[in-house]
This record gives sequence, C-alpha cells and structure tokens, in this order.
Amino acid sequence: MVKDIIIVGIGSGIGGICRYLISLFMGQVGNGFPWGTFMVNVAGCLLIGILWGVTSRFQSLSPAFTLLLIVGFCGGFTTFSTFSKEGLTMLQANNYLLFSLYAIGSVVLSIISVAIGYHITK
Repeated sequence: MVKDIIIVGIGSGIGGICRYLISLFMGQVGNGFPWGTFMVNVAGCLLIGILWGVTSRFQSLSPAFTLLLIVGFCGGFTTFSTFSKEGLTMLQANNYLLFSLYAIGSVVLSIISVAIGYHITK
C-alpha cells in the first residue's frame, strides 16, 4: 500500500510540474482564453485514452505502470482526463442517464462550488 502511494505521488508530482510548465508557456499566448488549461485538459484526455488502451491490450503491464502513469501522472496533470474516462465508460455501458447526470452535475456543481468557495473567503 505504501509503495503504491509513493508511485502515485511520484507520477502526480511529475504530472503537476508538466501542467505548470505548459500553463506558463501557453500563458504567453494571450487573448483572454485560458489556453494552458484547455491544452492540458485535451492533452490529458488523449494521454489517458492512449494509456488506458495500452493497459487494456497488454495485460502483462504491471499494476505499478498503471498507478504511475494513469492514476499518478494523468491525475496530477489533469483530473479532467479521469472525468472524461469515467464518462466514456458510462457511455460504453449505454448508461446515458448516469452519464448525463455525472457530466452536467460535475460541470455545474464544480463551477457553483468555486463560486461558493470564493465568496466564503471574501
């Protein structure tokens, strides 16, 4: 268990550093649109899809590989990738109602939660 936590922590740290560097670089492309966040979310979703596909096809890959790259790196890079993977899993299971509730609820409640948190601290 401790080994798994360390593996996830290492991956998360590297993912977070990459997210920060991309945000710094993309912040120089200004026009008011949050390009850094947008690019990280799209890239993270592509990456988690690739890694999920690879780990699904090659069962011989170690669980540590999955923890390091999918849970750790992608989780540290962007949780939007995990959100998107879970949404796709619901769609693949033809669970459209649950997907709709999850997707709409996550976006709407997250924005509301940010607003509440911001206003609490004012």
